[in-house]
Amino acid sequence: MERVLITGASGQLGLTLNQLLTDNKDYELYLTKTRALADGMIKGLDLTDRDAIYALVEEIKPDIIINCAAMTAVDLCESEPDKAYQINALGPKYLAEAANQSKAKLIHISSDYVFDGAATEPFTEDSKTNPISVYGKTKLAGDEFITQTCKRYFILRTAWVYGEGRNFVKTMLKLSESGNKIRVVADQIGTPTSALELARVIVRLMKTDCYGIYNASCEGSTSWYEFARTIFLETGIKAEVEPIPTTEYPTPAKRPMYSVLDNRALREKLGYFMMDWKEALKEYLNSNGNREVR
Repeated sequence: MERVLITGASGQLGLTLNQLLTDNKDYELYLTKTRALADGMIKGLDLTDRDAIYALVEEIKPDIIINCAAMTAVDLCESEPDKAYQINALGPKYLAEAANQSKAKLIHISSDYVFDGAATEPFTEDSKTNPISVYGKTKLAGDEFITQTCKRYFILRTAWVYGEGRNFVKTMLKLSESGNKIRVVADQIGTPTSALELARVIVRLMKTDCYGIYNASCEGSTSWYEFARTIFLETGIKAEVEPIPTTEYPTPAKRPMYSVLDNRALREKLGYFMMDWKEALKEYLNSNGNREVR
């Protein structure tokens, strides 16, 4: 039985991984967050505390470390760049050092925000990085620390993730209850990715030694506006959605205007294809007790 340490266990991906792996007899899970999710849970790991990370890894001796923890409040990162750097850059660095010392595999979740969004075709794993926000810059720094430090690593760059907890899908469903017009940005293009699909990729990768950087988002692409329209179409909800440009929805942090990812490494190294984003959305809506898909 392999020991798996999951950081950020109460986030969207962490919760999904726990659900996916908790009954798997091949793995013994160790989860870090304050919410009690499973027996043997470890509480309160501070990702910025190097000594605490080293001590925890030494105590557990995990075979696999999955880092789902991050400061993902993109706009807050702009006003708290030091905190963002400590969590998104130094945290992964400490985990990479500890993983290297204990000879554990490290799986780290990165972001489409490491790219500038100025492309017109999907970004591959070899595309030039050029983040335009504090969040993107700190995530890229974390990626670079891992590649420089760790021998056995998987870095998964993903985008527009939704799963357990607060997310775009649930926000749209909630807004529809008011009966008011919903204004959604229509000129940012990316790929909605279900946490379940991402978790499936992680489980597939951690059984291999195919280390490296991977893009891992659902197949296809859309805008936030079309994503919202598809949510209502699939649930049969009548809601008026108005497309607006990014300029009418200003935010402290710049967003990539185009962040579609090409999962080339998954296809070429593993022969693995992620689900189309529309099919993954249907699966999510059906499995999470939301309104039935038509």
